[in-house]
Amino acid sequence: MKSLVTGATGFLGSAVMRCLLTAGHDVRVLVRPNSDRRNLERFAVEISEGDLRNHESLQHAVQGCDNLFHVAADYRLWVPDPETMYDININGTRALILAAHQEGIKRIIYTSSVAALGLNSDGSPANEETISDISAITGYYKRSKYLAEQIVKQLTDEHHLPLTIVNPSAPVGPGDIRPTPTGRIILDTLLDRMPAYVNTGLNIAHVDDIAYGHLLAYQNGKPGERYILGGDDMTLLQILQAIDEIQGVKKNRISIPINVMLPMAWCMEKIASLTHSEPRATLDSIRMAKKLMFFSSKKAQHELGYQYRPAREAIRDAVNWFKENGYSN
Repeated sequence: MKSLVTGATGFLGSAVMRCLLTAGHDVRVLVRPNSDRRNLERFAVEISEGDLRNHESLQHAVQGCDNLFHVAADYRLWVPDPETMYDININGTRALILAAHQEGIKRIIYTSSVAALGLNSDGSPANEETISDISAITGYYKRSKYLAEQIVKQLTDEHHLPLTIVNPSAPVGPGDIRPTPTGRIILDTLLDRMPAYVNTGLNIAHVDDIAYGHLLAYQNGKPGERYILGGDDMTLLQILQAIDEIQGVKKNRISIPINVMLPMAWCMEKIASLTHSEPRATLDSIRMAKKLMFFSSKKAQHELGYQYRPAREAIRDAVNWFKENGYSN
């Protein structure tokens, strides 16, 4: 059983790769020629060099594979050139799914995101049926994932693809080498760079639980369906306090109104456009924070057998990994 995994050099993709290897799959990974390959070290995988923007390389990557786990995405909350993100997340996804269809791949798991889902205005957990609309989605990344999922659904219906969609929430845990935006919150807290917070919330899940959810979707998921793979809902303050508790410290933080943060984020983006470095806060990230991003994984629990450990364990594993790998020095 040979499975192609995209995004295996990244955080979630590498966890999916490890999960499939443990389950006995032969794994091929699609890797950009200049990518950081630390997450592939010590793992017996076949490497196929290519890029989601190079459609010929995608046709080569899927050859001889039984399954496709398309995890790769350009996941950034600030980009100087959104067209690159759209090309990767939307056009690249379309090209890869079509290449897999032409190859006759038997099973496809597409990693979308809870970013493609709607949110409840009252802060209650959203689910797979919560209505979403492109006009209500903030930020290039979220819009790209929403549009990509629409294309995936269309291709699945048109070609009767054996494709199941999973919508992970915010993964945390070991192996976040870049790190991701959520991992950056944890690392900034370790570095004592989070003296204040805004009243928002995230759904936090261990990266290895989400990865195993991909395997469960492969085994038990229904074609054409989508499943939220999440964990515990936590306010940002609860996340920061959990990190403090893990470190054995207690800190007082200031609550800042979101509207106060907007001009600060605007200034950071202007500086970033000159320095070509990612800003610590962005207008989109602050606008996203106006709603509690809480989600329910009940459908995945009932239909896939998905389970998740407490979010505090995921945060603890992330803290330990950052410390052990010199990020917090």
